[in-house]
Amino acid sequence: MYLATTGRRDTPVRPRSGGAGRRVPGTVLALGTVSLVTDISSEMVTAVLPLYLVLGLGLSPLQFGFLDGLFNGVAAVVRLLGGYAADRGRGHKRVAGLGYALSALSRLGLLLAGGATAGIAAALATDRVGKGIRTAPRDALITLSSPPEALGRSFGVHRAMDTTGALLGPLAAFALLWATADAYDAVFVVSFCVGLLGVLLLVLYVPGQQPAPPVRPVPPVRPAPRGRKPFEALRDPAFRRILAAASLLGAATIGDAFVYLLLQDRLDLPVSWFPLLPLGAAACYLLLAIPAGRIADRVGRRLPFLYGHLALLGVYATLLAPVGGPALLLLVPVLVLLGVFYATTDGVLMALAGPVLPTDGRAGGLAVLQTGQALARLLAAAGFGAAWTLWGPGPALWAALSALLAALAGGWALLPRDPSGTPAPGQSQAQIPERRTA
Repeated sequence: MYLATTGRRDTPVRPRSGGAGRRVPGTVLALGTVSLVTDISSEMVTAVLPLYLVLGLGLSPLQFGFLDGLFNGVAAVVRLLGGYAADRGRGHKRVAGLGYALSALSRLGLLLAGGATAGIAAALATDRVGKGIRTAPRDALITLSSPPEALGRSFGVHRAMDTTGALLGPLAAFALLWATADAYDAVFVVSFCVGLLGVLLLVLYVPGQQPAPPVRPVPPVRPAPRGRKPFEALRDPAFRRILAAASLLGAATIGDAFVYLLLQDRLDLPVSWFPLLPLGAAACYLLLAIPAGRIADRVGRRLPFLYGHLALLGVYATLLAPVGGPALLLLVPVLVLLGVFYATTDGVLMALAGPVLPTDGRAGGLAVLQTGQALARLLAAAGFGAAWTLWGPGPALWAALSALLAALAGGWALLPRDPSGTPAPGQSQAQIPERRTA
């Protein structure tokens, strides 16, 4: 249900420049700090995991793709539970904190597993469950603490801080492996300690309750029922189109780990340098996340999201190109384009969908969106791993490139051109219909 507010004399318009209009909410900064610290912990492990599983334990690309996709799928399904639980009691901080704690404890699981595949699988599953539980409540807190017209900037700031941790994590892993002569146990212990610090920061500095940002006054309405159904967001046509587009494009996204393994295969890099490959993409993401969010706030979030997938298409094309000479001629374009892809899609998608959802169902709706996208990427990871095993890396990449071209055409047709909460050119924020929570 919508309430048009056009022409109301008592409707304040948010300033577009200067003053508090440009200030990032404190909750966003606190969540960004938690994500920064937690990402240092998680990326220390993630940076060495493909190397450990494929080169250390001898898994095939098909087995690695299946495991990676399976655990991402587990995290995706758990997101629904986390989003529903957070909306039901407005316990966004509590649910997110549980997720962060589980991820920290999973590092101990890796340490205790030794080299046992079953133990490693259980630890990875615990980590992905923790990540799945925390993501939707955390992103809902960002949307609920930020004005709709500045969601792109808020998510850009959060993702930039998050990516700073992603940049520091592989460096820490590389330093530890170098200093301890490839002792993975040291990486797992330090990762656990840093993860606990992130949980402590969440408890101390993130507010427990977040009211919806006051955009303008509205007449009193009936109180909304406590907790919405998990899939109630699917009733909204605009949200369904966003979900369909994100899932379609996700089904053509092979994932970072495969990109790095392909680089390793093409360039025959020394094993000790493998954990540093994510740094180039993370650095580019860090530099572009805030500008990409601000641009999305100004021009609309649809086009940046689609153009970001064009950058991913460039990653595939570059990996297929017959590049000779120094390794940097292949390495730099791939990592830069991968960073551009994440800067223009990750937070931008949440900012695109957030204003479409009611405030009392925000976490659940975002969880549905994240789940659909992650399940699609599960299929992409398993499919690409199978194609690589059966056909080799080149034909598998050609198949991924063709699938992404088709998905881009579908995404262009599916994504709504001006979803609720994003001003059209020449339209003030006060002229946008506001979604009520009745």
